[in-house]
Amino acid sequence: MSLPLVAPVFPAGREPLPPGMTEADRAEMLQAKKYQGYITAGMESCLAKTTIAGVGGFAIGAFFSMMSSSFAYEDPLLRQSTQAALNNKQKTVEVFKEMGKGMYKSGKGFGKVGALFAGIECVIESYRARNDMVNPVAAGFVAGGILARNSGPKAVLGGGLAFAAFSAVIDLFLRRETPDDD
Repeated sequence: MSLPLVAPVFPAGREPLPPGMTEADRAEMLQAKKYQGYITAGMESCLAKTTIAGVGGFAIGAFFSMMSSSFAYEDPLLRQSTQAALNNKQKTVEVFKEMGKGMYKSGKGFGKVGALFAGIECVIESYRARNDMVNPVAAGFVAGGILARNSGPKAVLGGGLAFAAFSAVIDLFLRRETPDDD
């Protein structure tokens, strides 16, 4: 025995407004949902994920380089011998130039690794249509092999295995379940 289908009282999109909401509020809400859908679709694209990882990697690499370069000029003997003929302003300019070069170089390296890994992982995830531990491990193996490609076949295998293991450890740490507070 099946229940008879009942026609809706109001046509779709013309339901009564909740108390306190105007027609303008409804139009604004629908417009916001439309843009939210665009943003969600954009964030799920491999291009967006790769770009975000590259920019984030660049920022992290530059930050680490800046932190490590702040310790590089602590040796007074080294500083005196390399910058003896410069006044304080010139020394400061030289220090900041070297720091900027190091930040750019380190940031570029971190950005390349982040973008490469994220792009490969996204492609693998899209192909497999699953989000599990296989994706980061496989992406780590491929990315590690690509990064070591100029050092020979043993280095490609070793780099792939090392990056895959690192990816697995990081992903296991990030996916770790926390017990509920029930």
